[in-house]
Amino acid sequence: MRATWRQLPAKRHDVGWEPGLKVPAADGSPLVTDHYFPRTEGNFATLLVRSPYGRGLPWSPMYGLLFAEQGFHVVVQSCRGTGGSGSTFDLWRNEAPDGQATVAWLREQPWFNGTLGTVGPSYLAYVQWALALEPPPELKAMVVQVGLHDPHALFHAPGALRLENALAVGVGMTYQHQGMARFLRSTLRLQRHLPEVTTAQPLRGAYVPALGGEVPWLDDVMTHPDPEDTYWRGASLAKATEQLDVPTSLITGWHDALLDQTLEQYDRLRQAGCETSLLIGPWTHTSALQRGWPEVFTESLAWLRAHLYDEPSGLRPARARVHIGGEDIWQDLDHWPPPTTATRWFPTEQGHLTQQAPTDSAPLTSLCYDPRDPTPSLGGPLLSRTAGPRDNDSVEARQDVLTFTSAPLTEPLDILGPVSARLTVSTDTGHANVFSRLCDVDTQGRSVNVCDGLGRLETDGQASSQITVPMSSSAHRFAVGHRLRWQISGGAHPRYTRNPGNGQSPVDATSFTPVHITFHADSALTLAVRAHSAGLSPARTG
Repeated sequence: MRATWRQLPAKRHDVGWEPGLKVPAADGSPLVTDHYFPRTEGNFATLLVRSPYGRGLPWSPMYGLLFAEQGFHVVVQSCRGTGGSGSTFDLWRNEAPDGQATVAWLREQPWFNGTLGTVGPSYLAYVQWALALEPPPELKAMVVQVGLHDPHALFHAPGALRLENALAVGVGMTYQHQGMARFLRSTLRLQRHLPEVTTAQPLRGAYVPALGGEVPWLDDVMTHPDPEDTYWRGASLAKATEQLDVPTSLITGWHDALLDQTLEQYDRLRQAGCETSLLIGPWTHTSALQRGWPEVFTESLAWLRAHLYDEPSGLRPARARVHIGGEDIWQDLDHWPPPTTATRWFPTEQGHLTQQAPTDSAPLTSLCYDPRDPTPSLGGPLLSRTAGPRDNDSVEARQDVLTFTSAPLTEPLDILGPVSARLTVSTDTGHANVFSRLCDVDTQGRSVNVCDGLGRLETDGQASSQITVPMSSSAHRFAVGHRLRWQISGGAHPRYTRNPGNGQSPVDATSFTPVHITFHADSALTLAVRAHSAGLSPARTG
């Protein structure tokens, strides 16, 4: 572990291990639990880590061993129906009661001193929010890493299923708790079958050969796109973020599939008056726990020591710390987002991107999106290793992709905050999606994605209508000589399901209709821009 990450804090204690403890769930089912502890006499706080992905690699060394070395009891537990725990796994419905049952068990342990923290990423963060719905009095700190609170938003965008992420979650939930070897084999199998699965007509049930069998909960999430559907009742734990007073550290990456959820958590916690901090690195969902782990671990440890041991010396003074893309620099901020100016950029018929507003809303240009040959996705906020910034040249060379590019910049341009597109659009079928992406074009002409988003368009045939596409948020510097590029297409497959073009459900469609999408001159890209060089600092390595 220390050979992999050479910048971890020095070890403080040797570690002991009690594997295979049985903790009663809310329904009495045994939850298999491992206990890591310092082999030192002392009064140590406890960290609770609940996981549906097993208790072995990577959780045992990264959470059990490393945090116990730093002076914590660490309880690593398999969620109901996973990793040998009893009963059946249900994607979100048992985590709140089982978390409370586990805390009740902790109270009976002779080594538990009444001080509790929670830590963990992704679904291991979701179970923290579940416990925080009714936080026990012992809970003194939380560390939410690349964290989930709204399962519907993980699986669905407006008008489209986040197909690639849904399949990745299906593999992880089904196989990772069965051991790393089986999980890796199942991941490779999904990669082999991905083209046939994602182009099947209909899409419903097509995942079975790729995942090695039926996954009932995956069928359910794929076929319930409406967040107001009773199926999703109780799934979102936003309520926990609106009323919490437990100090909470939030950690994410600019290309994390759950970035927007983390930013929503931060905003809600701030409004609730909860003590919170935010760290956003140059990471994807997975790389935050790989190359970003020294930074993530150090940040997490400092927060836990400050709030469980009253040792605040390791905390940074600023509430937020973000990595600035485009250059390897970090910035400390009082809040996120910082004060900025909203600037609008407009497309021209010649393919330029300018701040000169158009004089009318006349049709500007169009593309034909054919769902039988869908515009491919490339990088971005995925759960897989293909996530993150990528060279977009191959996609931008396609006939179904529009690009609008600014003149070379004569001074740096820093964006720090939300990015969005407001488009005036008309179609010939009345049914379309719009994928909008901001790219940084360097002096060699290489176009690299910064942030993006997808919107759904429903119109009355040729009638034009306006659509706003949220494109997440970013902290990025466009250097001198670089150019901004606005990339627009009718989709990004298989990251998102194809819009059939005829009103059919993307999951159940058995026929596809090409759609012509016309964009009008008053369409605009909105960036949150801040004055150059304010408060920038050199990057830390790691």
